[in-house]
Amino acid sequence: MDAPTTTSAGNGTSGDSGGGGGWFTPRKAPKPSEGGEQQTQAEGGEPEATEGRRVSAIRPVGRPGTAAPGPEAGPAPQPGDAAAERIPAAREAAAPTPASAPAQAPAPVAWQNAPQSAPQAPAPQAEPPRSERVPEPRKPSPTGSPDAIRVQRTMAEIAPVADKVTSYFYALLFTRHPDLRPLFPAAMDTQRDRLLKALLTAAENIDHADALAAYLKNLGRGHRKYGTRPEHYPAVGECLIGSLSRYASAIWDEETEAAWVRTYTTISQIMIDAAAADELRAPAWWLAEVVSHDLRTPDIAVVTVRPDQPYPFLAGQYTSLETPWWPRIWRHYSFASAPRSDGLLSFHVKAVPAGWVSNALVHHARPGDVLRLGAPAGSMTVDHSTDSGLLCLGGGTGIAPIKALVEDVAEHGERRPVEVFYGARTDHDLYDIDTMLRLQQTHPWLSVRPVVDGHAHFPDAVREYGPWNEYDAYLSGPPGMIRSGVDALRDVGIPAGRIRHDSVEELVTTGD
Repeated sequence: MDAPTTTSAGNGTSGDSGGGGGWFTPRKAPKPSEGGEQQTQAEGGEPEATEGRRVSAIRPVGRPGTAAPGPEAGPAPQPGDAAAERIPAAREAAAPTPASAPAQAPAPVAWQNAPQSAPQAPAPQAEPPRSERVPEPRKPSPTGSPDAIRVQRTMAEIAPVADKVTSYFYALLFTRHPDLRPLFPAAMDTQRDRLLKALLTAAENIDHADALAAYLKNLGRGHRKYGTRPEHYPAVGECLIGSLSRYASAIWDEETEAAWVRTYTTISQIMIDAAAADELRAPAWWLAEVVSHDLRTPDIAVVTVRPDQPYPFLAGQYTSLETPWWPRIWRHYSFASAPRSDGLLSFHVKAVPAGWVSNALVHHARPGDVLRLGAPAGSMTVDHSTDSGLLCLGGGTGIAPIKALVEDVAEHGERRPVEVFYGARTDHDLYDIDTMLRLQQTHPWLSVRPVVDGHAHFPDAVREYGPWNEYDAYLSGPPGMIRSGVDALRDVGIPAGRIRHDSVEELVTTGD
């Protein structure tokens, strides 16, 4: 099952995809799928980065007893620089690196990995998105704190020229900080919008403290696998404000700039602190050897890997994954089983058109190949403190985390009812139906109902059964299925608070 997608840049250990200098060397290099090889989009076609007003660098400041920031932090503001004097700086959280953690070289600030508790708009992809942002009704006027109002006004001002804002942001970043450019993917088509959109999404939710903190902490932890360091955050903040001030010039003033600086400082510090805390208890990433590759259909494979060290996760969660063929390109997949005693992890992967990672995993990965895994994430997990029934809707490879949830309930010895609707466009796409039916034969509390619908709107079938008002609902699959499924479940009386799925806003690609 595909989960939120993100593109990272390397951390200096991945090396080239070929040769012997990398952290692994694939046995073979697959040919790019049609449309997969894209022209590098760094500065081509973008505005000149030297235009617009220059914003002084936002620098991390060491806390008492912490190490001073490295040279990458950027030049200090010059005397008399009024903007620098009024801009508060992000603090650097220094945390000792555990001896067991792998050493990592610098990597880009990759803010696009969305966590489970706050919305993130997806970037345009070369293939159908697994999920996309659900727009909220537009409010008649900005509301909230003074800073939030100024942020919202800025967002409204740049909305018609969002593409230009994005292009200019990257032009600034790569011109002012060229040392960061090699750390991003060579082809920027999949990266292009994610970093900026993550920043803007976080800023737009600055008044939602609890949800925003969970969102940003997960981002900070997840970005450890990229080698992101505190010194990278000021560079991004400087270019963010420089781009916004250019394209929101009609409303931009000192108060607006100060509001954005305060907002960005809050965002970056939460991420820095979360990464520092996580560094004390977990590695930045895991190496995982492919031990089996089961091709279920011409375009769907079940890939099982063995991590190089214990990998803790919960049924229903997902992880980020990088292959040796496409260094610095990360995609997310849900775990297809509950934690196993042998420590193995399985993923259901569907090869999609122009999908770099998915095609490599389905058509080229073989036992012995080595992948790299990020930390687990996601909140679509079972609440074992209740005895409510589980109503599970899995579409396509979305059956993977649903299967994991069923196994989780079984391992806890619970007898709560579990109803699974397994949807697909054709019989051929019910690639894991035999597994689900075997589970049904083993567990009398489990019911599995395959639903074949050429339009993949099978949640409508749920209305024919029930009642479901005493059930917790779980949805996993394509974006259309999740949206229609949520509507169907609410129509039959399930409260929104009892409907669980990986946030539609944070799901980006179907297995690219």
